[in-house]
Amino acid sequence: MFELQLLLSILTLSFTSQSYSSTSQLSILHHPKPNPLSISVIDFGAAGDGVKYDTVPIQKAINACSATVSKHRRQCHVIFPPRKYLTATIFLKSGVVLDIHKKATILGGAKLEDYPKDQSRWYVVLAEDAADVGITGGGEINGQGLKFVQRFDEKKNVMVSWNHTGACLGDECRPRLVGFIGCRNIKVSDVRLIEPAYWCLHLVRSDNTTIRDVTIYGNFNSPNNDGIDVEDSNNTVITRCNINTGDDAICPKSSTGPVYNLTVTDCWIRTKSSAIKLGSASFYTFRNFLFDNITIVESHRGLALQIRDGGNASDMTFSNINMSTRYYHPSWWGRAEPIYVTTCPRDASSKAGSISNLLFVNITATSENGIFLSGSGGGVLSNLKFINMNLTYKRWTKFPDGLVDYRPGCQQLVNHQTAGFMMEHIDGIVVENVVMKWSNDQSMRWNNPLDFRPSTVNNISLLNFYSRSYQQ
Repeated sequence: MFELQLLLSILTLSFTSQSYSSTSQLSILHHPKPNPLSISVIDFGAAGDGVKYDTVPIQKAINACSATVSKHRRQCHVIFPPRKYLTATIFLKSGVVLDIHKKATILGGAKLEDYPKDQSRWYVVLAEDAADVGITGGGEINGQGLKFVQRFDEKKNVMVSWNHTGACLGDECRPRLVGFIGCRNIKVSDVRLIEPAYWCLHLVRSDNTTIRDVTIYGNFNSPNNDGIDVEDSNNTVITRCNINTGDDAICPKSSTGPVYNLTVTDCWIRTKSSAIKLGSASFYTFRNFLFDNITIVESHRGLALQIRDGGNASDMTFSNINMSTRYYHPSWWGRAEPIYVTTCPRDASSKAGSISNLLFVNITATSENGIFLSGSGGGVLSNLKFINMNLTYKRWTKFPDGLVDYRPGCQQLVNHQTAGFMMEHIDGIVVENVVMKWSNDQSMRWNNPLDFRPSTVNNISLLNFYSRSYQQ
């Protein structure tokens, strides 16, 4: 039998060597992919003075690039030389990449008439049902979000809403910055996304996206200016990004379908809300997520799972994360929790979801509050592992503690003693190689490393768990 297998292997190798000649090998080596085509917006009449609207010439350049893609079957770059380009919504098309050069800026208009009638299409840059699209070049897209601030407030800015025009309902009537809806094969790299009036970079029902070397900045006191929202989108990689914004930094949402295969690595985050937040839109499954080598600085919450609408979250790893979390103002959801894992019905009409198979490993945190793990009667947390963690708890702001924050929905704010780990409605938790230190400052009132009720928490394993107070 062995001799027969060996003979077949030799024959196969001989056939392959003959059919794949040295000439064909050289042909592959010396015929790289052709360079992408390029078209400049200046050639189509863009003024680039930051005052006159350049929407028409920009869109003409994109359309011409798209026609070139169809003809030559090659990707086409729309070039923005170093100038400022004021525009209403521009529509990106298949095979087209916006190449915004360094010191070039696309400015989003601040008027209602700058955007389509349909609120779901309110973006400065929008791609719909497109493939092989992207943004790059080292330049900037700026939503001029500060033009939407009606009153500046260090607690939370009051924002201009187009609700009063009847264009939409609610106080979140503002345009997003960049959107990909129903797209595939997206690449966003080496670009600055600045001052969105609402969400910044939004993926909707899209597949196979890479976001690399992107800087996102939003006003720290403006609400709803999320960094990256991954909504109903799959196979997403986010790496080497710097996000500094007032609301959630990276936020997967499952509104109309599942979200799976999300990888986030090598990022730096500062936010007045949650650095990583799953939900709160959580109607479908979240699965196969990896968050690795992330630095979180002075955020209101660190790693947050908020399952409120009956969905399920499972199979996730949070590794090699260094963070600091602090209190800001009670109007923002969160109480400075480094890790916040919760599932409960949003309201009486909602179902309880579930969370399972989470691994937190190699985590260092300095925080003003403890870890909060809360399932619910209809949706327990199961198989949670916390391994190799160094937790330091101390206070450096003057906001009152002694509250547990379930928001959004659920029980809202509840008076409760502060604890290093607060746990309820859990089945299966491993805490291994964890060092917990807390300041002996009398204002903190720390005296309980673990807080749980045996009636709702089962199957606990503690190995090398060490806790003590320390002198500041």
